Amino acid sequence: MAKELFLEIGTEEIPAGFLPKAMADMEGLIRKELESARIGFGEVKTMATPRRLALVVKNVSAQQTDAEITTMGPANKVAFNDDGTPTKAGEGFARGQGVDASALSIVATEKGEYVAVTKKEIGVATAGLLAEILPRLINNIPFKKSMRWGDQEVRFARPVHWIVALFDGIVIPFALGNVQSGSMSRGHRFMANTSFPVRDFGHYLEECERHFVIPDPAKRKEIISREIERVAKAAGGNVLPDEGLLEQVTYLVEYPSAVHGTFSAEFLAVPKEVLITSMREHQRYFSLVDDKGKLLPGFITINNTLTEDPSVVVKGNEMVLRARLSDARFFFEEDKKVPLEKRVEALKSVLYQAKLGTSYEKMERFRWIAGVIARELPASKYLINIGKIDRAAYLCKADLVTGMVGEFPEVQGIMGREYALLQGEDIDVAQAIAEHYLPIQAGGELPTSDIGAIVSISDKLDTICGCFGVGLIPTGSADPYALRRSALGIINIILNKGYDYSLKWLVQLALDRLGSKLTRDRSEVCKDVLDFFKGRFINLLTDRFPADVVEAVVAVSFDNLVEATAKIEALAQFKKRDDFEPLAVAFKRVCNIVKEQVTVPVDDKLFQDAAEGTLFQSFKSASSMVEEKVVQREYLAALTQIASLKSAVDDFFDKVMVMAEDERVRNNRLALLQEIKSLFRDIADFGKLTA
Repeated sequence: MAKELFLEIGTEEIPAGFLPKAMADMEGLIRKELESARIGFGEVKTMATPRRLALVVKNVSAQQTDAEITTMGPANKVAFNDDGTPTKAGEGFARGQGVDASALSIVATEKGEYVAVTKKEIGVATAGLLAEILPRLINNIPFKKSMRWGDQEVRFARPVHWIVALFDGIVIPFALGNVQSGSMSRGHRFMANTSFPVRDFGHYLEECERHFVIPDPAKRKEIISREIERVAKAAGGNVLPDEGLLEQVTYLVEYPSAVHGTFSAEFLAVPKEVLITSMREHQRYFSLVDDKGKLLPGFITINNTLTEDPSVVVKGNEMVLRARLSDARFFFEEDKKVPLEKRVEALKSVLYQAKLGTSYEKMERFRWIAGVIARELPASKYLINIGKIDRAAYLCKADLVTGMVGEFPEVQGIMGREYALLQGEDIDVAQAIAEHYLPIQAGGELPTSDIGAIVSISDKLDTICGCFGVGLIPTGSADPYALRRSALGIINIILNKGYDYSLKWLVQLALDRLGSKLTRDRSEVCKDVLDFFKGRFINLLTDRFPADVVEAVVAVSFDNLVEATAKIEALAQFKKRDDFEPLAVAFKRVCNIVKEQVTVPVDDKLFQDAAEGTLFQSFKSASSMVEEKVVQREYLAALTQIASLKSAVDDFFDKVMVMAEDERVRNNRLALLQEIKSLFRDIADFGKLTA
């Protein structure tokens, strides 16, 4: 009979950023535990608020399924004598399994015959197993940071104060430190700080809402979205869309309510990005705009409580925001007094990294790189202005020494653009100053202009090569210089813009400029950086295409990212053919036979079977067409042309013994297969494809 499992872990406030991952981890852990324990189950749902993590599993079997467990023992010849009597080893294995030696069976494996014992394990009641599973699950939820409290050995994101654990409405008894599981949950810390009993999941949701808690984050998010839209309309404006802030605020509250506040219109003289950043990053406020997208002097904040007098809350928030915006206005007015160009010199006193020098030295390095790679792009295809690229690279770090960026680091680049425009710099240069930091997160916005894209690539390239060059290489848990993000940024910009750069050439450029700053062997650094890019490229492309397709192409080359991506797209499309499986088998066979390079050319005078000549003629007919299509980057057409060789390849293998006794004939046949292999070797390694 199927039953419901419900678990709630009540805690002190957990950081909002921990909760989405904790929910996903809880679901994965409970699925793994139940499957491992042979317990059937249905839908799994997880929920979270700052003070609780919860999960419900529907249709959980009341008893685990029976199973036959086979335990392998020693080899048959070790377990039994020639006359069939058990040896000491055989008797010892049987005794260890609690059976008589006559109960041993013989199992044939790839390594030979072994003895084994097969036992039938009768499933036990699920409730008893859950008493072991649930505390293990709680202890195994991974957090970025965890803590101990009091004299307890238990670690969790925050101290645990209560646990509800029910199976079919009955408490699953276990202890976590000094907290005993039970059926009592708790309401909102401020509006209903009392305990209440829980019978099942449906009852839990009802009681939570009665006690001012919305446990389901999806429902809280919907409430917040609806409320901020309502309040914004009442205030005569619209909410500035901000999915990231909405997600964050959802996990900051248990019972959301929206309040509208205002600030003085005089602050609108400050660039809107500063105002938005200040409201968002420091106060978690939603900004308001008019129908044309112009910022309004107002904000919406989400409270975790219902207040008797909202005006008190509004005044408090307005007072805090006024102080922040006053600081911003002061820095803005002061910064405008010094042109960006004069601030560049100040970068000489800003240490970028102890072994890599100052921010000024870094700027000079990637400024040079930007100039070189810009000259490699065809002016007929891209809007390249070397002078503007040089100017943007020279000025793009100058805002780091402004008061505004010192106070609000999130607006670096943005303030550089604003100050550049105020001081009469070219609009393309100003825009590139802001764009050179992009993308600032995975999947984030990319530079729109070629100027911004080239400066961005150059800056990130210097960062990656410089860090690798002095041994600052990311580990599994640490990447303080955000090198993974920088590498992905470069890859995405190159793919977005279609830049035909050799990745190795780019890395060599950056290493040339670093020169004596390198503390590691240059060739080693180059290899490590290229491997690093390779890993990021594979991860990025396997999110879009089959993993074996990506691996097959990258195994041949990924130096030109645009070319490699085009090959992956073509091969992924090619793999959808109805006849792909026999094609793959045929060409894999070619790859498997030609393991080593054959240095002799194909000599048709050595052919002994008509199938050899047919394959050679088919190859010659196809090769020029394939080569032409590869040059034109029409990889799908090239693969289709290669596929036309299948019947000739099959006929060759059916009628010809490749490894002939005559060395000249054998090498000639291998040379022919090597020619076939060379056709697709420029696109992918077919040996790595799965059918």
